[in-house]
Amino acid sequence: MKKYIYPQKSDWQILTQRPTQSFADIEETVKGIFKEVQQKGENALKKYTSLFDGVLINDILVSEEEIKQAIQIITPELKEAIANAKANITKFHMLQKRSKIEVETTNGVNCWMEKRPIEKVGLYIPGGTAPLFSTVLMLAIPAQIAGCKEIVLCSPPDKNGKINPAILYTAQLCGVTKILKVGGIQAIAGLTFGTDTIPKVSKIFGPGNQFVTVAKQVATQYGVAIDMPAGPSELLVFADETAIPSFVASDLLSQAEHGSDSQVILVTTSKSILKSVKEEVESQLKQLPRQNIASKAIENSKLILVKDKTEAIDFINEYAPEHFIVCSKYEEYFIENISNAGSVFIGNYTPESAGDYASGTNHTLPTNGYAKNYSGVSLDSFLKSITFQRISKDGLRNLGKTIEIMAEAEGLQAHKNAVSIRLKALENEN
Repeated sequence: MKKYIYPQKSDWQILTQRPTQSFADIEETVKGIFKEVQQKGENALKKYTSLFDGVLINDILVSEEEIKQAIQIITPELKEAIANAKANITKFHMLQKRSKIEVETTNGVNCWMEKRPIEKVGLYIPGGTAPLFSTVLMLAIPAQIAGCKEIVLCSPPDKNGKINPAILYTAQLCGVTKILKVGGIQAIAGLTFGTDTIPKVSKIFGPGNQFVTVAKQVATQYGVAIDMPAGPSELLVFADETAIPSFVASDLLSQAEHGSDSQVILVTTSKSILKSVKEEVESQLKQLPRQNIASKAIENSKLILVKDKTEAIDFINEYAPEHFIVCSKYEEYFIENISNAGSVFIGNYTPESAGDYASGTNHTLPTNGYAKNYSGVSLDSFLKSITFQRISKDGLRNLGKTIEIMAEAEGLQAHKNAVSIRLKALENEN
């Protein structure tokens, strides 16, 4: 990890950069694949699955038999762990359900808002170096609670043409209606346009590498919504002298092992913490099975020493981390002043891994600085808000003049007439 001692504010723009290619670098590749999927459908899906995943798939739809086999393979211990996580995630997301809101804005003018589910949603589940069955929980559970009619899951196959059994088991447990063996750019394109097997969806969810992230952004050009631009994982830890260095190092490495393009940052006001954490990272890294991947991520990561907590929070808000851990005697200060973060983890005994798996909050979060303007996935992500209004005769009498004056001021005579004609009819009643 590179060390930065008391960096100047003028250097913050460089320090907040992520180790990913830009949208422009990838866009043409993505658009080319999108065009081919749009024109050739599943033939294009099979072509790019063979090219990128190294396997020829004849039938991309996962069969009932494959799901039954997956259920048999999963150990009782893992089934119990998934059930515990599912219970916590369900509990947290059920609390987000809201009844309709209603108000009489003017006597006789009633306005209300109700939620409706997005009917068809697509879930993208990474399955490359780490098959993220935990992401199935994070996406399928709120989709099911929201009442989405079709929940379509895409995940890349392994070299044997199979999807990881834990992904299949979790998907059937959480109400996924269709599972498809396709990943990467071609999966996002398939969900965008629809094919013989993949339904066209209205909104696409799920994290992925930088190619998947750009593919999701391109999908929006074809009328499909996305949850957020969620790319390679990232974590920022603020730690002062009250932090436990071995804990901090383990958190940094937990995100570094996601992928070589992940990034982890330590911000501290303590020279001794900076030194101790650096030593712990180097020591713990040697013990990891995914050492090669984590090592590359660590090369892109930073240790930053700042003067005080005020400078620390200013930098953190500028960086806008996906995950933010705070281990500090001033934790309330950071809780109150954090504006830009996907999810916050507080104290020495709150590892980021808890949020990744089982505490209950959602782990599908904005990366690459998008926490400045995007929220993580929640129940509302799978719902639309529809407003309603009902105006009585008295209500129109009370509000009509206001509408007429405003419409006339904007030069929209037909808008005014829509009210005036009704008011005249009401006068004639009398």
